[in-house]
Amino acid sequence: MSDPPRDPLHGVTLEVLVTRLVETYGWEELARAVPIRCFQFDPSIKSSLTFLRRMPWARTEVEALYIRALQKHPHLGK
Repeated sequence: MSDPPRDPLHGVTLEVLVTRLVETYGWEELARAVPIRCFQFDPSIKSSLTFLRRMPWARTEVEALYIRALQKHPHLGK
């Protein structure tokens, strides 16, 4: 019996996800990939988390970016 496909977001908090993306890409590149104000103007983890928790569409975009980034940078998931 084979294991079911693993959800790459399982066990990854939103804070960890954003922190890893910032460490990998930096705020400027992150703002280009997902053009939202909390990434573009005076960015911080705290302001990003507040916004992403209130705006499901933005959170979905950031999660999709994280999944794509995992394919390019497998170390992100560790």
